[in-house]
Amino acid sequence: MPTNRGVVYVGPGQVEVRSIDFPKLELKAQKRKCQHGVLLKVVCTNICGSDQHMVRGRTTAQPGLVLGHEITGEVIECGRDVEFLEKGDLVSVPFNIACGRCANCKEGKTGICLSVNPARPGAAYGYVDMGGWVGGQAEYVMVPYADFNLLKFPDRDRAMQKMKDLTLLSDIFPTGYHGAVTAGVGPGATVYIAGAGPVGLACAAACHLLGAAVVIVGDLIPARLKQARSFGCETVDVSKQASVSEQIEQILGVPEVDCAVDCVGFEARGHGKDASVEAPATVLNSVMTVVKAGGNIGIPGLYVTGDPGAVDDAAKVGSLSVRIGLGWAKSCSFTTGQCPVMRYHRKLMTAILYDKIKIAKAVNVQMISLDDAPKGYLDFDRGAAKKFVIDPHKSVA
Repeated sequence: MPTNRGVVYVGPGQVEVRSIDFPKLELKAQKRKCQHGVLLKVVCTNICGSDQHMVRGRTTAQPGLVLGHEITGEVIECGRDVEFLEKGDLVSVPFNIACGRCANCKEGKTGICLSVNPARPGAAYGYVDMGGWVGGQAEYVMVPYADFNLLKFPDRDRAMQKMKDLTLLSDIFPTGYHGAVTAGVGPGATVYIAGAGPVGLACAAACHLLGAAVVIVGDLIPARLKQARSFGCETVDVSKQASVSEQIEQILGVPEVDCAVDCVGFEARGHGKDASVEAPATVLNSVMTVVKAGGNIGIPGLYVTGDPGAVDDAAKVGSLSVRIGLGWAKSCSFTTGQCPVMRYHRKLMTAILYDKIKIAKAVNVQMISLDDAPKGYLDFDRGAAKKFVIDPHKSVA
C-alpha cells in the first residue's frame, strides 16, 4: 500500500507532519470516481501567508485540515477522461480549483468557480471554507479537472533548473501580478505596495516587469524592507512617526502615487505609534489616502468573513471601518478577491523561462524539507524575509 505524509493543522500555533491517506481519483462528496483528475507526486509545495492566518487560529479552520494550496508536481496517474496530460508531465497547479464549465469559468473568473464548492463561489486546496479539498503540503495529492486547471511545463529538464521560480506560479507570482494589473500599473507608473511579505515582494517584482518607474514598498519589519530594496524598490517604514504620505513625498516630491496595492489583508497593524496594535482597516484607508484622484487600488491581500481572533465583534464577521467616503470622493476603483491564476500563469511562466524576471530571488526562496515545515511556519510567523518552499522528495537541486 503506498504511503503519504502531509502538513496538518493541529490547533492555533501548531502544525505537524503526519501520515495521511494516499490520494485516490475520487470525489468523496459525490461518491464517484474523478475521471477528469490526476494524481501528482509533489515536487514543490509552498507555505503561504494565507496558511498562516489559519495556523494562527484566525479563521474557522478545524484541526485535522491538511494544508497547502501552492503546488507543483509530476503526474503519476491520469483519470480516464484526461486527454492532454500524461504520466511524467511536470505541471503547475493553480491554487484556485475550477471546473472550466460554469458561467464564471467560461468568463475567465476561475477564482469564483460556481461548481467546486457547495458553500460559496471559489475553491482551493487545503483551505478553510474552500470546498474541503485535501491540501498539497504533502508527498502526493489529487487534482480534479486536470486538463483545464494544470499548466504543463514544456521542457522537463529546463523546468527543473528553474523550479525555484516556477513553483511560485501556483499562487504568489500571479497574485502579486494581479494586484499590480488591477491597480493599473504600467510603464512610467509610480506605485505604493503595502506589505513586504512574499505576495508584496512578488507584486513589487511584477511592477518592475510591467514597467513602473518607481515602486515603493511599505512594511514595519526591517528585514523585509531590506529584501525589497535588494531588487530596486524604495521603502516606507510604517512604524515611523512620519505618515506614509510624508514618506512618499520624501521619495517622489509629492505625497501620492498613481497606483496602490494592498498585500497585507485583515491582520493589518496600525501605523506610527499604533504599529504594535492590530487595526484591520488601516491599510485599506492608507492606500486610499496615498493614491491619486482617479487611481486604482488592487487588493490581493486576504479579507475573511469569519475571524474568531478579531479585535472586535464587527471585524469577526469581516466588517471593517473603511473610509469609503474618501474612496468615493477620489473616484477610486477597487479590485478584490482571489487572483484568477490561469489568466496570467502561462505568460508568467514564459517570462521566467526566458529570464525576464528572477522572481525566486525577489521573494528570497528558501528550500526546506517536509519535516522542516513546522519550523518554516514558525520562522515565517516571526517575520522572516523568506518564501519557504517545501521539497517533499528532495528532488530540486
